[in-house]
Amino acid sequence: MSGIGAPQRFISGVVEGFYGRPWTMEQRTQLFKREQTWGLNTYLYAPKDDYKHRMYWRDLYSAEEGEHLRALISAAHRRDVDFIYALSPGLDITFSNPKEASALQRKLAQVQGLGCRSFSLLFDDIEAEMCPADGEAFSSFAHAQVAVTNQVYLHLGRPHTFLFCPTDYCAAFCTPSVSQSAYLLTVGAGLLPGIDVLWTGPKVVSHVISVESIDEVTSVLKRAPVIWDNIHANDYDPQRLFMGPFKDRPSALIPKLRGVLTNPNCEFHPNFVAIHTLATWCRSAPSAGESGQEEQSYSPQKALSLALTDWLQVFLNPDQPGGPQKKKGPRDEEAMQTEVGVYVPGPGDHPLYTAEPLTLADLNLLSELFYLPYEYGPGARSMLQQLDWLRAHSTAAAAAADKDQSAEWHSQAQAFDQMCEAVVQMFTRLSNAPNRRILYDLYDYICDIKSGVGLARAHIKTLGGRGACPSAQVLNLDPEPWGFRGGLSGEIQRMLPCHGNRDLFRTPPMTAVYTVRPLRPDDTVTVQRIGEEMQREEGGGATTLQPLMSDGLFSSGPLASGPCALVLEDEEGLCGYALGLPDASHAPPNTQRALWDSLAAVYPSLITMQLLPRVTDPAPAKRMIGCLLSSLKSCGSRGAFCELRPNDRRMLDFYAKLGSFKTLPLAGAPQEVMALGAAL
Repeated sequence: MSGIGAPQRFISGVVEGFYGRPWTMEQRTQLFKREQTWGLNTYLYAPKDDYKHRMYWRDLYSAEEGEHLRALISAAHRRDVDFIYALSPGLDITFSNPKEASALQRKLAQVQGLGCRSFSLLFDDIEAEMCPADGEAFSSFAHAQVAVTNQVYLHLGRPHTFLFCPTDYCAAFCTPSVSQSAYLLTVGAGLLPGIDVLWTGPKVVSHVISVESIDEVTSVLKRAPVIWDNIHANDYDPQRLFMGPFKDRPSALIPKLRGVLTNPNCEFHPNFVAIHTLATWCRSAPSAGESGQEEQSYSPQKALSLALTDWLQVFLNPDQPGGPQKKKGPRDEEAMQTEVGVYVPGPGDHPLYTAEPLTLADLNLLSELFYLPYEYGPGARSMLQQLDWLRAHSTAAAAAADKDQSAEWHSQAQAFDQMCEAVVQMFTRLSNAPNRRILYDLYDYICDIKSGVGLARAHIKTLGGRGACPSAQVLNLDPEPWGFRGGLSGEIQRMLPCHGNRDLFRTPPMTAVYTVRPLRPDDTVTVQRIGEEMQREEGGGATTLQPLMSDGLFSSGPLASGPCALVLEDEEGLCGYALGLPDASHAPPNTQRALWDSLAAVYPSLITMQLLPRVTDPAPAKRMIGCLLSSLKSCGSRGAFCELRPNDRRMLDFYAKLGSFKTLPLAGAPQEVMALGAAL
C-alpha cells in the first residue's frame, strides 16, 4: 500500500517525538546500535523542542547544524536503521499560500541533501481551525492538509517511506466515530497511496489496541496504519516513568499493520525495557498456519525478563558511558600519594563500607514500581493492597480482645515493612551501580519513591504503636518539605473535585472526618474502655502501673461533665477524649495527691486526654485540647497540668508539639510519673 519499487518491510523502531530535552548525538548513536542488535529498523526524528522541527520549521539548518544532522543520518544508515526526518508545520502554516508549500519543499530538500531518504509531515497537537485564506481555498481542514502533503511527497520523488500524522490521530478525537469521521474519510480518500498514516489507537495513550479497532481505521484510511505508540511516553507527567513491558497489543496485529514505533520516556536510558520488549513483540508475528497460536507467541512477562537480564549487564559494565574512569598510571598517581596508606579499621571501629552489587531482583522491583500508565507491577500492587489493609484494620486490631487478630495485623505490618526495606535496598544498590548515566536518568524517580515508601513505613509503625521519633514526623503539623509531595501542582489537584478518581489503585485512602463534641452520659462506658485500653498499651504487659490523679477521671465514679468534658468522634465512633477539672482538689483520692499540692497556685486545673491509635491526624486532637483549655480559662483557671507516664511517647510528643506545655519539676515524684503544665 505504500511506496513503489522496492518491497516493503514492517516498520519497527523508535520515535523521538516527546516534549522536553532532546536526546544527545551519543544517545541516538547508541540507540541505532541497539536497534540493529534487536532487529528494529526505523528511527523517526521528531523532537518537539528542536525549534527547526516545529516552531521555526521554515528556517533552514545552518552549516554546522546540517553537519550534525548529516552525521546522525549516516550513523543510522550504518546500522541499517531507516532515518525518517519529520517536520511539524501545523502551528502556523497557511496551506493556501504557495510560498508555504515552497518553504516545506525547500526545508525537506535540504535534509534530503544531507542523506535522508525518508520523511514525515506531522499535524498533531494543533488547533483544527483554518485561517480565512484557507477557508476560501479548501472545503475542510483535512482537504488542506492532504493537498499540501501530496504536493510535498511528489516533489521529493515519492520517497519509499513517507509518513503523515493526522490531527485526529486517535479514535477519541474522531467525531462522531472513526468510521463516520469526515476528517479521516477525507484523509483516506485523498492521500496518495504511497503515504502511510500514523495512529495512536483508541486514545492518545492507549491501554489496549485491538485487532477490531485496527480493522476499523484501516477501512477508513484505505491503508494499514503505522502505530505511534505512547504506552511508555511520560512527557505529560514529570513524576512518572514507565519501565514495564510492551503489552496489551496482541501479536495478531502485526500482519494488519504497516508498522509500530514507540514514543517512549523522555529520559533515554530507562527506555531499554520499552524498546527491547517492542523488539521481542515484533519478532512474535505468527507464521502461516499458526493463527490459532497467535496469543501464545508473545509473553510480556518473558519479554520483560529477557530485557531486564540484558539491562543488568549494561548497569554493571564500567565501560559504558558514564562509568568509572580508566585507572591512572604510576606517574598520574604520584601526586596523589600521601603518608596515610591504606586505611584499616581498628577493633572498635566501623567496618569499611562495601557496596552490594545490583541484582536482577532489584531491576525487577524497579520495573514493577514504574510499570505502565494503566497498571502497576505485581510488587507495587501488593504493596498498595497491604498498606490499604493495614490502614483499614488498624483500629480493629488495636481494639481486639482476640490476640490472634492483633497478631495477624502485626504480622502483615512486618511483611509490609520488609517490602519497604526491599525498596530502600534497591535504591542503595542502584545508587552504587557502575553505569552512572543510567543512574542519573533514574535518580529523581527512585529518590521520590524511596521517600514515599519511607513515609508509609513510618505511618504503619505509628499505627502499630512503634512510632519513635522518626515515625512521629508523619503526625507533625509542620513537616519538612520532603514530608509532602507534589508542590503547587499537587496542591491544585487536591483542591479539584475529581482528584484521585483516575488513580490506578481504585480504593485510595480517604481523609477521615472528625467531630469534637461534649461528653454525654451514654459515652461513659466507651470513654472508660478507651482509657483502660490505652493504660494497657502503655504498660506493655506490666501488671501494675504507677497511679495518676487523672486515672480517677475515667476509671471510677461519675466522669467530668459540662464544657470541660469533650470527646472525639469519627465514622467508627468515639476515638478519644479530653477531660478537665477546674479545681484539681476535687479529684478522687490518690496516693500521689500530696505531690501535686505545690502546683495548685499556678496550675489549679487537672486535665487528661487519650486518643486511639487510629487517630493519625493531629489536627482534631489539637482542636479538642484547645477547646478544653478555653473552657477551663472561662471557669477562672490560671493554668492546667496533666500527668503522663514517660513511656507514653505518643502523647508526650503531642503535648511537646503544642508548644504551650512545659515539663514541671516535681520534688519527690516517682520516676514513672511526669507532669506538664500550661498557663491560661
